[in-house]
Amino acid sequence: MSRIGLTPVTLPAGVTLTDKGGEIEVKGPKGVLTVPVADGISLKVEDGVATLSRRDDSKPQRALHGLTRALLANAVHGVTEGYERVLRVVGTGYRAEAKGNALTLSVGYSHPVEFPLPEGISARVEDRNTTIILNGIDKQKIGQVAANLRAIRPPDAYKGKGIRYRDERISLKPGKAAGK
Repeated sequence: MSRIGLTPVTLPAGVTLTDKGGEIEVKGPKGVLTVPVADGISLKVEDGVATLSRRDDSKPQRALHGLTRALLANAVHGVTEGYERVLRVVGTGYRAEAKGNALTLSVGYSHPVEFPLPEGISARVEDRNTTIILNGIDKQKIGQVAANLRAIRPPDAYKGKGIRYRDERISLKPGKAAGK
């Protein structure tokens, strides 16, 4: 039995759900998101609480039930509060700069790297151009953009230089032994 799927999703004031057959449209103060709904999962909204139910208790239906509920809860959180992901640029001379709808990164290459931000994602740079803060309403898109940014210059295993998540811990390898 899916415990996550059975948990109701509380809808804050100003959030509306519309079932469009195969997807649920979530409207809130920050924007609109759509959540895909698998066949056999149905939505019921009453008194500011959304509950999802499934057709039967087969293993695939139970898995999709929990998945759909989690996606719906993430969408409701996104359209009310939004999501934020913080990255740090670590290294001597490494810096980031936000220009319009793009980031310019100087991370040890012979040229600055231009990273265009997708629609719906905004970025600001703080703390002496070493902290990148990404904001948006779609949790999956924010995570993917952060992963793509990190992939430009992942942290080095020996010195830790590169782009990392704020809470990421890097275990550094010891260098060569200094002569015997």
